[in-house]
Amino acid sequence: MGNSLPSALVVDDEKEVADAYALRLRGLCDVETVYDGQTAVQTVAEDQFDIVLLDRHMPGMSGDSVLAELTERGFDGRIVMVTAIDPGFDVLDMPFDEYLCKPIEREDIRQAVTQQCTILGYETLGEYFSVESKRQVIAAELPADERADHEQYQHQTERAEQLETRARRLLDESPDLLAAFDDIDREGR
Repeated sequence: MGNSLPSALVVDDEKEVADAYALRLRGLCDVETVYDGQTAVQTVAEDQFDIVLLDRHMPGMSGDSVLAELTERGFDGRIVMVTAIDPGFDVLDMPFDEYLCKPIEREDIRQAVTQQCTILGYETLGEYFSVESKRQVIAAELPADERADHEQYQHQTERAEQLETRARRLLDESPDLLAAFDDIDREGR
């Protein structure tokens, strides 16, 4: 996956439908398509995705089962159910982020993905601010040699870099938000 656009995985057992959604998202996301639930779970385990567009009704491993598996594995992106199944009360307990009923217009799918990317971007930014503020206060107060030997500090530094990269990919306004965060003086006087 590239680093400049959000990443999306389209999962639908109807190849033509999955490929059409991928085409609709061109230029908005780096898109990968898979055509069954088991492959979807394996693909998410191998690469980081920001958004998963998931069909509910598939032979073999259903979209509901994929959703449960991704939730159990701690998937940290957003999930959009894209399906011909009319929703019932069962959806109230399902851990997806958006539900779109087929057929879906090009602009509707693009708007839904954009909205979910924005939500994920702000969630990521919030986590980044939390991690980075702790890292910055340690950097300001403790000598470099102590920081270099501290495993948890190094982990925080790596995590902050990952979160910053993701936030920049998801949010157009991230440079301004990150600059404002960096302007805060965290050193004691």
